[in-house]
Amino acid sequence: QVHLVESGGGVVQPGGSLTLSCAASGFTDFTFSDYAMNWYRQAPGRQREFVAAITRAGDNTIYGDSVKGRFTISRDNAKNEMYLQMNSLKLEDTGVYYCNGVRGSRGSWGQGTQVTVSS
Repeated sequence: QVHLVESGGGVVQPGGSLTLSCAASGFTDFTFSDYAMNWYRQAPGRQREFVAAITRAGDNTIYGDSVKGRFTISRDNAKNEMYLQMNSLKLEDTGVYYCNGVRGSRGSWGQGTQVTVSS
């Protein structure tokens, strides 16, 4: 089971930027490049929401409608890391951001990092 740790959260004003990182470790029979990776977020009182996904090789990405054009997902398989560049942040982007790794039918989650957009 891959171990995922998010970092980079914080407090930012509307219109600002943040970059989140997700560091992966604990591989046994597989490597980081065997995992499709995703970002999700959860705002207080709301269900967990899909944010972005990236393929194993990093050659294809998809985004949730609410972040399209503002967020960019990327990964560095040599460093076992994934990133989420967040620009033009809005109040409604506030929440706990989770990274998720999927290989076949198995998924792993990080503990989350808090992003607060506030004026």
